[in-house]
Amino acid sequence: MCLGVPGRIVAVAEEMGVVDFDGVRREVCLSFTPQARVGDYVIVHVGFAISQVDEEEARRTLEILRAIPGGLDEVSR
Repeated sequence: MCLGVPGRIVAVAEEMGVVDFDGVRREVCLSFTPQARVGDYVIVHVGFAISQVDEEEARRTLEILRAIPGGLDEVSR
């Protein structure tokens, strides 16, 4: 199963950015979401932001992932 995880962009430098996933920050490629800016929420899959989502959708998805035992383990590694 493939999973895209929502996170908030905290820094942007050209086509790369830093995304915060519930307290864990990772470098992410933003080339598929060139309109995304600091403060926007994106869905990230294997290091690539693949779409933008609004804050409410991101929060709902994170709540579901937190409810699953180990649901955010891959992000925190």
